[in-house]
Amino acid sequence: MFDYRLLSRTSKNPIFSTITFAAIFFLIYADSIVSNLSITNPFDLKSNEIIDPPETQKNQETALEFETTFNSTVPSIPTQEKVVEEEDSETQDPLIPPDNVSKDERLMWFRRRLPELEILQSNNLSQKFHGRVLEFLNHGCTVQFYMTWFSTAQSFGKRELLAVDTLFKVHPQGCLMIISNTMDTRRGYRILKPIIDRGFNILAITPDLPFLVKNTPAEAWLEELKSGRKDPGNIPLFNNLSNLIRLAMLYKYGGIYLDTDFIILKDFSGLRNSVGAQSMDPATNTWNRLNGAVMIFDINHPLLIDFMQEFATTFNGNKWGFNGPYLVSRVIERVGNTPGYNITVLPPRAFYAVDWFKIKGLLKKPENEADSQWVEHKLAELNNGETYALHLWNKRSRELKIEEGSVMARLIVDHCVICEHIYDS
Repeated sequence: MFDYRLLSRTSKNPIFSTITFAAIFFLIYADSIVSNLSITNPFDLKSNEIIDPPETQKNQETALEFETTFNSTVPSIPTQEKVVEEEDSETQDPLIPPDNVSKDERLMWFRRRLPELEILQSNNLSQKFHGRVLEFLNHGCTVQFYMTWFSTAQSFGKRELLAVDTLFKVHPQGCLMIISNTMDTRRGYRILKPIIDRGFNILAITPDLPFLVKNTPAEAWLEELKSGRKDPGNIPLFNNLSNLIRLAMLYKYGGIYLDTDFIILKDFSGLRNSVGAQSMDPATNTWNRLNGAVMIFDINHPLLIDFMQEFATTFNGNKWGFNGPYLVSRVIERVGNTPGYNITVLPPRAFYAVDWFKIKGLLKKPENEADSQWVEHKLAELNNGETYALHLWNKRSRELKIEEGSVMARLIVDHCVICEHIYDS
């Protein structure tokens, strides 16, 4: 508190008055600086800055140069240049809802988070989506693949690159789009650069979800979600957005959807309008569960409309797989052999030759002669049979080491292009 009378007397001295007001201004300014520092999270400023170690010291000096030369570094993928102005999105929240909350509490939480969910909206980059897709598919692809990735680019690791690597080993003239706003960044480009540099057709692309579901049964579902009236459930929302986007991509453009935890063994180009059975009933020799981790469909196939209708009308965000593999099973069981659908259900050996609870056996090295014989038998079975791709069930195997001499290590050596330090990940 200042004494007004003292201030009035001293104001008659101009030098003293100037010093006094300068001191007051400094105190106010310093307090503002301290306040700002105290509420600023240091990660808010740096979380999106992904700098390779050799570039750390010269990063600021070369930022402008990088902006002007980035376009010329990707001649094999002209559409990739369109993301040059976008920054890495390493702070994207996977929208894992809080535990042990009621539906009303979760909805309140979700409504607060909605402004952060850029994937639900169209923006300057996503609005270029359709044009970028058409430009990319104009490369004369022998077969077109899609993957989705809604985790951070940093978490796109060796196992995911293995799927990409082996895909191009078998389909060198194919095209792969990774539907992802986090991989459609500088960091994502650096991760994919070893593939790009070999001339393969790969593009990470930010989706336009409103465009993808427009004029489909899922359009109303998305609007309800964006309004905050739809309960997203306790399953991370991006799991279910991936389920929807793969259906919409296949409907709009046709092709092959693949999860990122596969090793590709055989050419897919002869497959049409197919899904794979995950398990069979041994008594009846009929499928009892399908899986949507691989789906092959012609553009505008009517079954994809049925899938999206089921997604929109029965959506349940509280049951794992309900809007994914169980949805595929429900719909195909219901439509059966509807005329004009011409659906093929491939046996488990096509994509799910090894069950999730047995997958770790393929990663272990042989310890004795019996183990070695089993490895050779399993390799012959996978390589010479009807297995197009082997699902690695990453939730089960991701943290396990692929040991040298194991079935998986041998498969990778035979089916990869780059092969750099993948088998021992």
